[in-house]
Amino acid sequence: MFKQIAQPLACAEALLAQFSRLSRAVDDAALSADFILGVASLSGCELAQLYVFDATHSRLEMHTECLEGQLQFRERSSLPTDYSDEQLLQFALDQNRVVCLGTLSGSLHKISFLPTRAVPWQSLLCVPLVTQQETVEGLLLCASDRHMDLHGFAEPLGDLGVFALNRMHQLQRVSRPTRPVPTKLPGAGGYGLVGNSAAMRQTWSLISKVLHSPYTVLLCGETGTGKEVVARAIHDCGGRRSKAFIVQNCAAVPEHLLESELFGYRKGAFTGADRDRPGLFDAANGGTLLLDEIGDMPLSLQAKLLRVLQEGEVRPLGSNDTHTIDVRIIAATHRNLKQLMEEGKFREDLYYRLAQFPIQLPALRQRDGDILELARHFADKACTFLRRDPVRWSDAALGHLAAYGFPGNIRELKAMVERAVLLCEGAELLVEHFALHIETPPDQSHLSLRERMRQIERKLLIDCLRKNAGNQTLSARELGLPLRTLLYRLGRLKICRRDFDE
Repeated sequence: MFKQIAQPLACAEALLAQFSRLSRAVDDAALSADFILGVASLSGCELAQLYVFDATHSRLEMHTECLEGQLQFRERSSLPTDYSDEQLLQFALDQNRVVCLGTLSGSLHKISFLPTRAVPWQSLLCVPLVTQQETVEGLLLCASDRHMDLHGFAEPLGDLGVFALNRMHQLQRVSRPTRPVPTKLPGAGGYGLVGNSAAMRQTWSLISKVLHSPYTVLLCGETGTGKEVVARAIHDCGGRRSKAFIVQNCAAVPEHLLESELFGYRKGAFTGADRDRPGLFDAANGGTLLLDEIGDMPLSLQAKLLRVLQEGEVRPLGSNDTHTIDVRIIAATHRNLKQLMEEGKFREDLYYRLAQFPIQLPALRQRDGDILELARHFADKACTFLRRDPVRWSDAALGHLAAYGFPGNIRELKAMVERAVLLCEGAELLVEHFALHIETPPDQSHLSLRERMRQIERKLLIDCLRKNAGNQTLSARELGLPLRTLLYRLGRLKICRRDFDE
């Protein structure tokens, strides 16, 4: 192997030799060894490490290490398997920034991921390995027990690392068939989704059918059932997991802005367009675009979206030219699209193009046994976020949750548990930590038909408002009432915000 190279010409020749050596590698092990030994030699560092993401692209794992000329591979070592708590590594990855530290002694940086040795580490270089598609695939690290300026090695070693990873993927595809992505993540159910009810197992089954296909997915379900979580699971466990996952809520942006957000624009397309700007279809190229609340997309944009789905082409605002994209579209809605079609508010051809593979997500009340599992999951996450010790659950609190209908579904449960953890000053969650109003059915034997109908109507309106997060316009639309009629009924039945804003 080469010794440390000082002259620029010699360094360039050594780098070219490394590229040539890697291109001739015939198996994964030889490639990894040549690469990491080459990095150690080129940088002159006693330590070189290669970190890569696992199959789900959610955990960082050490792949290969060279310490003072001795190689160590993940497959036949006791190297740690998860570096999610190493802040310095995660900073380099999350910010996509090179980290170069010339003096580690006395610094505040935690470097517990480096091997322990008698001579302390002094210099460190972290280089994110970014592909041409601008996705981070891994991390290259060099460290030395001498004070060194390693910043000049960042660009050439980063290029070498990306080349090595690409070559590694090629050899893996040739040497063995593609292994399926694990359907379970640590501490979760199928595809990282919490819950094990029959309704959720049916959802897992549907996800497995469409995971590796190019079909457009339509996620339907009540507000708060986790449509975005399911869409991310399809992306993270599918073949596009290394590319971008982008979400756009079609109801949150005015029509003229939504078009420019999705399709982009050219300089001069409208007042204020002082430069070219790519749209979300371009940003998600190669990955997944979730169009949330697709039922609220204006009709004029529905026609343009249909062309994208049929032709795979996008034309930015102010441009006469189209260009092709490769984006998987996942649409989500809590509205009845077939009813909107009948009302002339949603295109029939777009519906059938979006609904190539519909998935109806169950409401929380239909997921027997999942409420308590989800509650524990959210409580654990809240404790971790607040940096407090885990809390216990009293039997009364669990029974209290199990008796509630959760019209707001998982979103309501999550907010309720997080609030309870904040209110809990001890180590146990109690009934009083939850702001639930579970009404016991009154004795109706003495009530007239009019009074009973009044109670039923009142409960129906409150549940609908809770489901729509208090939005009276959406509630009126769902109930098929004019907004003025809904407001009249709310006043007549003495329904105020505190009845449904919980």
